Amino acid sequence: MIIKHMTILNDILTRKKEEVQGDRKSMPRKELEKLALAMPPNINFLKAINERKTEIPNLIAEIKHRSPSKGILCQNFNHIKLAQTYVKNDVSAISVLTDQYFFGGSLAHLKSIYELQTGLPLLRKDFIYDEYQLYQAKVAGASAALLIVAMLDEATLANLINVASEINLDVVVEIHNTKELEIALKTETKIIGINNRNLHTFKTSLNTTKQLRPLIPNNICVIAESGIHNNTDVKTLAQLNINAMLIGEGIVTAKDIGSKIQYFINAHEQ
Repeated sequence: MIIKHMTILNDILTRKKEEVQGDRKSMPRKELEKLALAMPPNINFLKAINERKTEIPNLIAEIKHRSPSKGILCQNFNHIKLAQTYVKNDVSAISVLTDQYFFGGSLAHLKSIYELQTGLPLLRKDFIYDEYQLYQAKVAGASAALLIVAMLDEATLANLINVASEINLDVVVEIHNTKELEIALKTETKIIGINNRNLHTFKTSLNTTKQLRPLIPNNICVIAESGIHNNTDVKTLAQLNINAMLIGEGIVTAKDIGSKIQYFINAHEQ
């Protein structure tokens, strides 16, 4: 399903609030929180990225069925087979889109990939605005969760980061401009994701990363998201000292997904 660009973020948040309200009725917050606290230790997302040294940014491969801007991306979508292909081709982490209405994902996808025991950290990528969603992420097996500065006020962002820390869940704080970066740097986040996609227009440009990366302290792990299509893009990110790159569309639309992953991973040899 393709929707108008300018209303995408508001539309997603409105539906997300309805979705979470429904989830709360079937699983009360206190009960979900207990389940989250009882989960076994997960694979440390930040540590997995920082400790793996490569000549190009570590690859975080995304499980992505469709997008609001382009519709269905992967015709024969099978999240389990995708995850297995990612593991086989030595990616550093797996991002799982869990929004159902706009992206065709689900928490069930995340949970079933976690149950594969891949040995890789999993990132819940969704539109998170409430503590409840962090508990959901933890229970489903995530090692980290995405927090988008563009849709959160500063107090909510800080609170979500604190709650995530309490349940040993890393957070990737996503930004798109200098104003959002300033907000992110006020928090205690150790990971910042630079989204090259404008969430209001859905246009992408690596210039976003080029402009923002020099403004981020070197002790913070930096992930480049969106707009990464070829080995030239990967080499550009490497020159910018990016720690990891998150690629979804560029992988799932490939005829041979394994070969496309190797194309990105071995960009420095091409």
